[in-house]
Amino acid sequence: MNFQGKVALITGAGNGIGRATALGFSSRGAKVVIVDRDQAAGEATAGILRQQGGEAHFVAADVTQSADVQNYVKLALEKYGSIDCFYNNAGIEGSVAPTHEYDEDMFDRVMAVNVKGVFLGMRHVLPVMIKQGRGSVVNTASVAGLVASPGMPAYVASKHAVIGLTKTAAGEVARSGVRVNCVCPGPIDTRMIHSLESMLSPDDPNSVGTRYQANIPIGRYGTAEEVANLVIFLSSDLASNITGAQYVVDGGRTATGGAVTANLVR
Repeated sequence: MNFQGKVALITGAGNGIGRATALGFSSRGAKVVIVDRDQAAGEATAGILRQQGGEAHFVAADVTQSADVQNYVKLALEKYGSIDCFYNNAGIEGSVAPTHEYDEDMFDRVMAVNVKGVFLGMRHVLPVMIKQGRGSVVNTASVAGLVASPGMPAYVASKHAVIGLTKTAAGEVARSGVRVNCVCPGPIDTRMIHSLESMLSPDDPNSVGTRYQANIPIGRYGTAEEVANLVIFLSSDLASNITGAQYVVDGGRTATGGAVTANLVR
C-alpha cells in the first residue's frame, strides 16, 4: 500500500469518493492528478492535498469529450511522466422516474458521462499503461450494475455497462502487465445519495435516508473513505493477481437479497 514514486490519476475528484481516494493516494506517497468538470471543487481537492504535504495537479475536463480526456492524459504525462493508477470515477445519478416516463435527454446525459466517459478514459489511458508495461485501472460501477434499481433506468443501464467494459478491457490487457477492476458501492454518504433523497421526498428527504439506512445490514450509509480504501487496495501491488473483478462495498445490502430500491447508488 506504499505509492511512493507512483502517479495516480483520478476523475470526478472534486468531491465525494473521488476526493477521498485522492487523499488516500496522497497520504501513501502518490503524486495525484485531479480531474473534474467543476474547477472550484477540483482546485479545492488539489489544495487540500498540497496543504497536507502532498503533490497534486488539477486539470479541468468534461469526461464525455475525447479532446478533454486526451488533454488530461497528456498533462499528467507532461507533469509527472507516467500514470501508474487510474481511478476512472466520474459519474452522475440522473433523475428518478419509471422507464416509461424517463426523459430521453437525461438518459443520454447519464449514458454519456457514466459509460462514454469511462470508455474514453480507458481508451486514452490504457495505451500509456501498455507502453509502460504496468498499471492499474479501477472503474466506478455500482451495486446498481448488479441488480435492479427501480426508477433509475439510465443509471442502472450505465453501471451494468461499466462492469462489462471492465471485464472486456481486463481480458485484453492482462498479458501487458495492466490490471482493470471495478468497485460497486452501495449507498454512500455523499452528495449523490442526498440528491436522490431530495428527489424522492422534497418535503422530507431525511425520512428517506432513515428508511434506507434501516434496510442496510450494518445500519448506516457507507463512507467515501471506505470506498477509497478498496480502490487503493485494488491499485496496489497487494492486488497483483486481481483483474476483471467487481468488488461490492455496500454494508451487506445486496447480500441480503430482496428488491433493490432507488437508494442503491454510490
